[in-house]
Amino acid sequence: MPSKNVVKEYKPQSYYHLYNRGVNKAEIFLDDRDYKTFLGYLKLYLTLPDLQGSTLKVSPSRCLKNYFQKLKLLVYCLMPNHFHLMIYQEDADGINFFMRSLATKYSMYFNRVHHRVGHVFQGIYKAVNITSEEQFLWLSKYIHRNPIEILPTGINLEGYKYSSYGNYLGLFSQEWVQTKEILSYFSRVKYNNSYQQFIEEADERDPYKVKDIVIENDLQG
Repeated sequence: MPSKNVVKEYKPQSYYHLYNRGVNKAEIFLDDRDYKTFLGYLKLYLTLPDLQGSTLKVSPSRCLKNYFQKLKLLVYCLMPNHFHLMIYQEDADGINFFMRSLATKYSMYFNRVHHRVGHVFQGIYKAVNITSEEQFLWLSKYIHRNPIEILPTGINLEGYKYSSYGNYLGLFSQEWVQTKEILSYFSRVKYNNSYQQFIEEADERDPYKVKDIVIENDLQG
């Protein structure tokens, strides 16, 4: 029987939570270069080709495929042994091709740089269709709070370098991360109704919301 969220029937003009982890729960990001390379691929795949800049230098014959205007990345978080993406796709097949390209490209890089062979990821990535406004918002909270348990003492969520949270706080701007849709639900001037307050304040409902709307049991441990 296939694992949960592996068999995917995609819908056009829909939002999805995509995630995967390292094979045998192994780390897939071993150093800062690994994180930056994965983010560099996201930028190149999701940015208008003329605006990609020089994040990753490749020859014209090896240019990456481009999914600009086919997909929108709203939220991401990279953890040592797994990653999360919240993505909107315009066409029914956009995510499928994008995730194949991303996994293949990063696996080739990772094996080459770390002198290894074999699979990098634990099988096919998982996908969950986001079907409600509540799921949309609470999933963004879950993803952005993911690093809490691994943050060094004295570092808070906004100091974690490998998530999209800084885009939402205005600390930096990655043009390939789309924040407007989620931020439209929150105040930009009143902390008590801000996205930062929503993310950073622990809520007694959090465990129940996560259990109801986020299928992540296979990423734990």
